[in-house]
Amino acid sequence: MSVPARRLPSWVWVTGLTAAALVGVTALAAQADQGAHPVAQAKRPKSSASASPHPSASPRKSAPAAVPGGSGTGRRIVYSLAQRRVWLVDATGAASRTFTVWPGTVSPAPGRYAVSSTDPSTTGTDGTKVENIVYFTVRSGVFIAFSNAQDGSSPQPSPGARTGAIRMHSADGDAVWKFGTKGTPVSVVG
Repeated sequence: MSVPARRLPSWVWVTGLTAAALVGVTALAAQADQGAHPVAQAKRPKSSASASPHPSASPRKSAPAAVPGGSGTGRRIVYSLAQRRVWLVDATGAASRTFTVWPGTVSPAPGRYAVSSTDPSTTGTDGTKVENIVYFTVRSGVFIAFSNAQDGSSPQPSPGARTGAIRMHSADGDAVWKFGTKGTPVSVVG
């Protein structure tokens, strides 16, 4: 007596094929991770800083991050809250410098601003001696400004402290100071 062949439901086939594909992709990814990693060589302006996602004393070389779309046109400072990154954009719309920053505990709302004033040095609300302060807005009673610590540190704000400091490395602070004269547009994006 012969037994009729039973056909498996299509969902069983799809599930099996999907699982096999995931195993294959995982194996290939693990293999690829073991090999050499090509690095694109991009010509960068001499004044360009690290394009590393996190500030560090030894910058990694990589292509500069693109200026965010919708950040305006012309000469401006662009600050991305999500990327924790600043771009100094020239009149042609090209970034002359980009670098990562350490934001304070109070962030500006996305929008368009202008540099309202500058201060060569002061003591920040967190007690850190800072320089190259470039103010552009106030939020919840807290002044928001780009600056760098005079000693080059990147201190974390004290718990409960309300600071609008957007801190950066000293060389980047010098660049923002020279670029961000009173009235310079500042575009903050999410």
